[in-house]
Amino acid sequence: MPMISGRPTVAEINLKALASNYRQLRKKIPRGTNILGVVKADAYGHGALPISLELERLGIEYLGVAISDEGIELRRGGVKTPILILAGLFTSEEVDRALAYNLTPVVFEKTSLQRLSKAAEKSRKKVRVHIKVDTGLGRLGVPVNLWPDFVRELKQFPWIETEGLLSHFSMTDEDGGVFSRNQWTKFQKAVSVAKEMGVRFNYLHMANSGNLTAFPAYSGNLVRPGIMLYGSYPSPRFLDRIKLQPVMTLKTCIHFLKAVSPGTRVSYGGTFVTKRESLIATLPIGYADGYHCHLANQGEVLVRGKRAPVVGKVCMDLIMVDVTHVPGVSPGDEVILMGKQGKERITVEEIAEKVRTIPYEILCSVGKRVPRIYKTKAKV
Repeated sequence: MPMISGRPTVAEINLKALASNYRQLRKKIPRGTNILGVVKADAYGHGALPISLELERLGIEYLGVAISDEGIELRRGGVKTPILILAGLFTSEEVDRALAYNLTPVVFEKTSLQRLSKAAEKSRKKVRVHIKVDTGLGRLGVPVNLWPDFVRELKQFPWIETEGLLSHFSMTDEDGGVFSRNQWTKFQKAVSVAKEMGVRFNYLHMANSGNLTAFPAYSGNLVRPGIMLYGSYPSPRFLDRIKLQPVMTLKTCIHFLKAVSPGTRVSYGGTFVTKRESLIATLPIGYADGYHCHLANQGEVLVRGKRAPVVGKVCMDLIMVDVTHVPGVSPGDEVILMGKQGKERITVEEIAEKVRTIPYEILCSVGKRVPRIYKTKAKV
């Protein structure tokens, strides 16, 4: 495994897999549709700057972050691709910083329009925004019943340039696509209202990873994939619809190996007790690194191509696994916590199911003290 000075626990990021996923998503959308790659939350734990630079190299048209600080980090790192701030802006000071770094905010309330317009007039330069309508998610966005009034107010701000209109699906095809179809219909009506009132725009977008795959007709001319770029699926239903490659492999090495007698308690609280002469390996990773506490006594890792169970409670910096059944196991052996080794693979979906959460949370939880090692083809 790639080694760095110090602890051997790393998250290996395969940029070749990222490129493959990007191309697979390209095939799913109508010709001429643009892609906004969602790189918020440090690119779902994969490292926003390296991921964004790679997506830029691949020709992506737009990038999406949650907050302005994420966008500023990308600009300071050399990213030139347009960047959309999906959660909007919070303060007047943030407006100034966002505009200074050429970031495009999403807007859904009048206060932001006023702040942006004032800043734009002061600089004598129009500000590009995307306006969001809430078609059923119930989160951010202008409620559909208030949409005509909001668009009418929008026309009162000549320094605001509406580059795009957007909404967000709350479901995919869980109900046969009925709710998504209704949302799309509401969005189309909102678009028609804006056009009738003389609002011009370049982009219409609503589809995330799941919807652009399940309903290509709902793509508008810009789609916003997130989790699928990183090789994970928003639902098991999509496994047969698109072929993806996991981008992150979480790995470490055996730090300590010891033989123990039957009846030995392992880790805090003694929740695991050996039933035989056992070989217990200690690994340098714990919940401070994002390895979920609920994997205690139910998680598995890969050692020498075999699955080995996590035994005892997960500690802040360490976990223990039972490797009694693994022939030839030794200190320093590579251990895969998420990824492939030999013919076996532990997926992020498997881990998420065990701890009753979603793959998004597992990926985003991989801690900052776990170095990201970027791999292109055979080079690291």
